[in-house]
Amino acid sequence: CSRSGVSHRMTMSAPVTVVVPCYRCAKTIVRAVSSVAAQTLRPAELILVDDASGDATLQQLYALQAQHGTWIRVIALTANAGAASARNAGWNVATQPYIAFLDADDAWHPRKLEVQYGYMQQHPDVALCGHLCRQLPATTMEATHWPITWTMGDALPVTWSQLLLRHQFVTPSVMLKRDIKPRFYEGARHMEDHRLWLEVVGTPLPAVRLQVELAAVYKPVYGASGLSADMWSMEKAELANYRYFYGQHKLSLVQLILLQIFSLLKYARRLFIVCVLRRV
Repeated sequence: CSRSGVSHRMTMSAPVTVVVPCYRCAKTIVRAVSSVAAQTLRPAELILVDDASGDATLQQLYALQAQHGTWIRVIALTANAGAASARNAGWNVATQPYIAFLDADDAWHPRKLEVQYGYMQQHPDVALCGHLCRQLPATTMEATHWPITWTMGDALPVTWSQLLLRHQFVTPSVMLKRDIKPRFYEGARHMEDHRLWLEVVGTPLPAVRLQVELAAVYKPVYGASGLSADMWSMEKAELANYRYFYGQHKLSLVQLILLQIFSLLKYARRLFIVCVLRRV
């Protein structure tokens, strides 16, 4: 691998808080936490937020805290409110200047924080940074330590227009500055991440995407459950996001109509793909 611009002789802890929303994830959270603990540059803080799972998840979180030490904090919400609210709960009590997000059923490459924090440290103007992910089968136990090639030049700016048309990065790839004002939309259960990225970039604050795979996701980007109802909920949330930004006077009526048509066409394409794959 090429050098990332971050020395391996530097401190083994980064001023980063990792926030993981947890809902009935006892079977996958060990893999996620292990990938954080295995970082070449470990975060100063990992916050596991139990979203009122009501099963063995909370006990598993406390077991992981006991196993790995006090750099892991556990928050137990009393009512289920969705991943957006769970992430906000962790974000609100974070002590570090940078926040990184991980989902309970995904995992990170061991050099994720070394590379990403190293980039943001050297580019303090950047408020939000994402990267590429590698999709692995849900049943695989494959290690996330694949070879990576990375230089500081492998970063692309992400614009408002690009984000409107296409999701540029998934939540487990994002690191941002703790003190930015936008937050996840409370209570939202679909497309809340896309709305936040648009809020940040529309502020406007600089955002970039690192062209390197630093996380593994173990479910398809869409249609993971095979239920068209879930996909339709996501589509309705995307359309609602566009209406929100129209109401904020960041989109014209013509732009709103064109974006909604484009979104519905993408939805039709996804639905067709999922239906075809279901027959295979």
